[in-house]
Amino acid sequence: MKKKIMNLVMAISSLSILISGCGASSVNAGAKNAPLNASSQNSSSNKKQPENIKGGDNNKTQNGYTLEQAMSDKAQLSTIAFNGLAFITGSAGADTFMPPGKVADFFGFQYMRDVDSAGYGHNTTFLSKAANNVLKILTNDQKAKLVALAKEQEPLYINFAYNRFPLMTAFRNNLEGKVPTGANGLNSDAVKAYTGNLYKLDAQLSYSRAEVVGGIVTSFTAEQKAYLAKMEFNNSSTWPEVAEDETLKKSMTNTQFVAVMTYASELFSWYKGSIDGDIYFCPERHGTYFGGFYMKDYPAMNNPDYFISTAITGDSGQEFLNILNETQRQRITSIIDEQRNALKEIAEIRKTVSTELRKAMTGQKMDKEKVYSLIQRYGELDGQVSCLYASRFTEVNKTLTADQRAALVKLRNLTVVPKGAYMFSTPISTPLIPSTDFLFGIGKAPAGSGQLTAPTGFSTSTEPKKDPQPKPKK
Repeated sequence: MKKKIMNLVMAISSLSILISGCGASSVNAGAKNAPLNASSQNSSSNKKQPENIKGGDNNKTQNGYTLEQAMSDKAQLSTIAFNGLAFITGSAGADTFMPPGKVADFFGFQYMRDVDSAGYGHNTTFLSKAANNVLKILTNDQKAKLVALAKEQEPLYINFAYNRFPLMTAFRNNLEGKVPTGANGLNSDAVKAYTGNLYKLDAQLSYSRAEVVGGIVTSFTAEQKAYLAKMEFNNSSTWPEVAEDETLKKSMTNTQFVAVMTYASELFSWYKGSIDGDIYFCPERHGTYFGGFYMKDYPAMNNPDYFISTAITGDSGQEFLNILNETQRQRITSIIDEQRNALKEIAEIRKTVSTELRKAMTGQKMDKEKVYSLIQRYGELDGQVSCLYASRFTEVNKTLTADQRAALVKLRNLTVVPKGAYMFSTPISTPLIPSTDFLFGIGKAPAGSGQLTAPTGFSTSTEPKKDPQPKPKK
């Protein structure tokens, strides 16, 4: 066992390229009310373009990016360790940050990002560049369908973000020893039931998106198909530079505009991609409640043309494990075997759901009941592994020495603490959270648990508005 653990730990350093698969949401570099423009000690500009890698077509695996790699023991351990570091050294506000592209992600965009041979997949301009090209060629009627979908789904996005808060609150309360009387820790069954309900919102988002976007694809003209044919799935250097539609942006709320940009970028990745790309997920796709995205993506917030580090997750995850003693390290590494069956089932669910959703691009009828039930089960599995992570991080945290804790804080290399919270990647005030005792097995879950309506004002950005440009003197 000891030899197996050490082999896993030592192998992490080779994973930095793979783990970079989950970067910050690029749409925020251009969306109004984007995240706070701030800097930290490790946030110096990172605008050097990675070396190009020879690409292939949209069905070939490149740069080691495959589902098998993402699910490998090495990739999973590195990501879990990184999240452990982020959670133990982080804050409640940092836990809440999550790129919006991690919701309803069955459309191949993450894979397209990871295999970009031009090296811009994790640059903050990547999503916008794809979306702007799509929006340029859509007819007014096609574009109006995306806008209508964004307005319809805005409450779903807001409610999804809000319903993450009770879960994150319970996880951090567990870490800090704020456990309700009569409980010994988190209750896995309660967490699974909660995330299953939460993912019902993901199912609504995914199914409706496939319906609308698939319908647009079936209505493509020859000219539209010819334009997209010149844009290679895995080579963003073949994508023309297109200005953002300022008129469209100004006509919508931030949440709506982010949604339209997401739909447009995923229309391209879905249309040009393959079922393998739709099924694919990066190692950081699950257990998104621990502040890992904030710790890695903070320097990229509102920093145009920023390249997210391809090494931070692998390097920091390895060093986190090195700082732990053997007993502590075993509590983290043993997660790999314990989550194996859940990850396998997740992959099977993603394959079935992705296959069903792709029917919309060819005018076939999707099985709505199947999609909804499978994504709900997906949520239960995400809750299962997330509860496991939270419990183990808490165990390790309780036994850290002062020297270990100081070493972890130094390794974090980010002293910025959010003043409030985030709705995905938009800064907001911390909302009032209902009791989370039921997530510890105390009492019953409230009605509508996991699907509560967000309170009024929840999605209001707290980012200071920029002063308008002075008018030129006559």
